[in-house]
Amino acid sequence: MVVHRGRSPLQDGTVRTGTADGLMLRQQAKLEMSALEMEKIWQQIATETPPEWAIAAEGETAARLLWQRGIRTPEDMQAFCNPDAYEPTEPWAFVEMQQAVERLLLARDRGEKVTIWGDFDADGVTATSVLWEGLGQFFERECLSFTIPNRLVESHGVNVAGVERLHAEGCGLIVTCDTGSTCLAAIARAQELGIDVIITDHHTLPAERPPVVAMLNPRAFENDHPLATLSGVAVAFKLIEALYLERPEIPTAPLVSLLDLVAIGLVADLVELRGDVRYLAQRGIEQLKTKVRPAVRLMLEKCRKAGDRAMDIAFGLGPRINAVSRIHGDAKICVEMLTTRDEARARALVEMTELANSRRKALQASVLKQAQAQSDRIDLSTEGALVLADATWPAGVLGIVAGQLARDYHRPVVLLKLDGDTAYGSARSVAGIDLYDLLVECQHLFETFGGHPLAAGLRMHADRISQLRQELNYALRQRAELTTNDAPTLAIDLAARVSDLGKDYFRQLSKLEPFGMGNPVPKILLRHVRFTNAMHRNIRDPKGKTVRFIFSTFHICDDTGSIPGIWWGHYAYELPDGNCDVVIELDFMRKAKQADFDYQARLVDIRLSQPDLAVAPRVNRYAVIDRRSSSRTPESLAECERGVVLTECPRAWSTIARVARPDRPLILAFPEPPQRSPQQAWSTLVGWAKASVSSGATVELERWRQVLQVQLHTFELGLQALASAGFEWQESNSGQGMWQRSHPASPDAELVQQFGEAVAEENYQQHYFYELDAEAIAQVLNRPDRLQLDPLAVKP
Repeated sequence: MVVHRGRSPLQDGTVRTGTADGLMLRQQAKLEMSALEMEKIWQQIATETPPEWAIAAEGETAARLLWQRGIRTPEDMQAFCNPDAYEPTEPWAFVEMQQAVERLLLARDRGEKVTIWGDFDADGVTATSVLWEGLGQFFERECLSFTIPNRLVESHGVNVAGVERLHAEGCGLIVTCDTGSTCLAAIARAQELGIDVIITDHHTLPAERPPVVAMLNPRAFENDHPLATLSGVAVAFKLIEALYLERPEIPTAPLVSLLDLVAIGLVADLVELRGDVRYLAQRGIEQLKTKVRPAVRLMLEKCRKAGDRAMDIAFGLGPRINAVSRIHGDAKICVEMLTTRDEARARALVEMTELANSRRKALQASVLKQAQAQSDRIDLSTEGALVLADATWPAGVLGIVAGQLARDYHRPVVLLKLDGDTAYGSARSVAGIDLYDLLVECQHLFETFGGHPLAAGLRMHADRISQLRQELNYALRQRAELTTNDAPTLAIDLAARVSDLGKDYFRQLSKLEPFGMGNPVPKILLRHVRFTNAMHRNIRDPKGKTVRFIFSTFHICDDTGSIPGIWWGHYAYELPDGNCDVVIELDFMRKAKQADFDYQARLVDIRLSQPDLAVAPRVNRYAVIDRRSSSRTPESLAECERGVVLTECPRAWSTIARVARPDRPLILAFPEPPQRSPQQAWSTLVGWAKASVSSGATVELERWRQVLQVQLHTFELGLQALASAGFEWQESNSGQGMWQRSHPASPDAELVQQFGEAVAEENYQQHYFYELDAEAIAQVLNRPDRLQLDPLAVKP
């Protein structure tokens, strides 16, 4: 929903609807509300009624939700709702876990200095904290240290300068967490200096295994493996769990004491909560309830959360931990905050964190307002993507604001900070539009960039911004098939009356917690309601200073009762008079100065009621037929006459979305993709170039690319590596020409490595889609909200 961009009529947070100004503002809000009714398509998910045994076991509301989400056997329901019924996977499932454990124990016996290298987001901070406490059970404190890059001056990952600093300090072993898999230059430098490295990470695997003692990365598992979606903190925990199993006589603190940190990192990092990930989150939230960590208890008090739900992490703890590095850059104090048992020190650090979070909200609101003002001057009918820049914007909040704008305007958004001749920042997209795929086509404009289908970070020369805007919009127009339905879709799980939203209803919803990626918070439709007692106000920081981050409170009423509600980022005068239909999420609300809790509705979307308005049922419009294992050629398939045949293995969801049609079945008829070795691809490319130089024959580059079976951006990386080796391309016609090599040279190792990594990533992507079940593809196509869950996603 587009955020209303009016200004508050009163600074004290009240609205005088009887004044002329108040009336005008409410009328303006009504006009905007009418326009917004076309912004989202509401679709109620339609499923068959669950069987009696499911209703008897879980209750009608919980059973309906479980059935909708594909959990349809007694065993699966038990394991999903009750962690006691789930059998967790042992850490030895990681092939190289034994090597990691043995090297750590050797370092313990030798008294070596061990350094934990973490990351500055909530997953990285909690992963660092887990290793700091967990390894602290096995190492003397003088032998253990940790380091985290500064968000404002450094990027993610292990860097060469840091490795050299650790060598000077006498470090003999580095254990990474939530980072390290692709930091090949830094790993090579560590090897030169005699420092061993253990990687615990969950990001993209490199083309070739780097020279490390052990690499623990769940991306090595098949997609359906119970450990496949572990985040950085969970991988770190698995390493500590293995140490506990190997030498149970050493640690004095119970392993379960780390699980609250694991839950915070898992939920904050938005990984898919299934398999062991869901189990660890459930166990971690149980541990979180104990509030044994002073800082966690104090933060929960600050954000008025109980700590017994994933949303307490997602909306309370996670943003506060992330705010520290967004504002100050240095996240190391967060590790101290989470691990200290000193009440006074914890209180001081929490106060600093609370101020940072308030500052983050203020900056976020300010940048959002400025970005919206820029957007208002753009003709959105001709601009498919927003590319905005400003010299005053703080880099730490650009990703959050870009995400807000992407949701509000339902299009990709790039926000850049101008710093002299350089521009850098963040980009965000929406379901169904692959941002990474778009940016790849513009990569010649960037100094660096990285990301995944929904989020990316980039750096470029400032004078190329206008060109980026043009090329990004051109690339988006070429993918018009992806956005034929410009309106975003809001999937509605349940319909209810206000009187239904009682304790039993909430208890049944809670059976499906923790909510998160792959298991979203249920969206509830309330029809023909009205708003009363509406008011808005700004939040205040711990020192009582107003932070310009608005929210509204009210009561939602129908003929059966009323319930308190909240609407973040909106003014009270945006609520229309008269009957409305609303979509809400149900949440706890702690009463002021009381220890008990009540319920409130978090407003998700709203529209004016209409007598004939009917919420469209969710239907399976897309059908998928699997013929990948068929011996028949695609042309011989009878379905070809009525279907769309996919003969080439896709590399991304966007490829499937471009060809799929709701009125024709999608036929998967592509062969198994070749498993190309990056070394073989490079050797082949060099061999062809040498042959061309020797023969003087004219060659066609596109033909080379087709034989290599790589995408254009990967092929261009290979050509850059060839150029670094002294090969010069002399073009005669478009795409045709000859190679020359007057000054042979050794190729640039980094360019060759980048080419190899791109080939390996394409291998991974194609084999993922080759092995993906046809039913799963159909489910993604039929659930627009599921397109946000790209299993190939990595953090920028």
